[in-house]
Amino acid sequence: MSQSSYIFDVTEETFDRYVLENSFHKPVLVDFWADWCAPCKALMPVLAGITESYAGELLMAKVDCDAEAGLSERFGIRSLPTVVLFKDGQPVEGFAGMQPESAIRALLEPHVSLPPMPDADAGDTEADISAQVDALLRNGSSAQAIALLQQAMTIEPSDKLRLLLGHAYSCNDQLAEAEQVLAEVTDREAHKLPLKSLHAEIGFRRQAHDFPAEALLLERLKHSPQDSEATFQLAILKLAHQDHELALAHLLSLFQHDRSYADGAAQRTLLEVFDILGSEHPLTTQYRRKLYQALY
Repeated sequence: MSQSSYIFDVTEETFDRYVLENSFHKPVLVDFWADWCAPCKALMPVLAGITESYAGELLMAKVDCDAEAGLSERFGIRSLPTVVLFKDGQPVEGFAGMQPESAIRALLEPHVSLPPMPDADAGDTEADISAQVDALLRNGSSAQAIALLQQAMTIEPSDKLRLLLGHAYSCNDQLAEAEQVLAEVTDREAHKLPLKSLHAEIGFRRQAHDFPAEALLLERLKHSPQDSEATFQLAILKLAHQDHELALAHLLSLFQHDRSYADGAAQRTLLEVFDILGSEHPLTTQYRRKLYQALY
């Protein structure tokens, strides 16, 4: 379904009419995508927002490559997402993979007759990239998130992008690279809490490196709910992925049934998580109270 009058789906039957013929009047941005492609889903709303900002001076056509394999073959599409700009019936620009909004706008600028509406300061650009990175990481596409952030850093480096890149490296198990980019954060006092959280995440990922898979740990706990080792390892795996709430639940459970496990590892880790989250965090308040009740 079309998102607006400027954005529409095309098929093999409609491509020439909707894209090539329209491109003699307005540039047409063609987004080759597929439903299984996580970077495609992260990029599409960015392209849509750019298109809308031109208020009719740019059109956007979407090609579902699973349904329209003939179009992929016709234009030699080898990877997704691929974006091609058509003008006067011909492709004039294009790129493959994720790109920050600023780079896409720079590509379009020579070809679109009116500039986009002025709404993109540095904060807006960072917010846009952050949203794209979050979408990629949620879909397990950490390598694409890293590539997007690396390119954004070449255009306008910032501490916020460094923090995002550190997290993306961590999610991709490139822990040394994560530590290196976090060491480059310039205003460390202003970013004290996120730095603490990310360094803790890296530490938990290192700790969990040789642990069994989460599914195996859950299976062990299904058959033996008091398995202290499985409970602790599952908590660390959750912390490695910043799932603090489930991690705290597992740690509290371990403290309640085996507080001496690994010389008090459950309590030590609970206190470490409280410090990472901060004393005012709702999870800290909730689980500090529960720990106090379990102690006394």
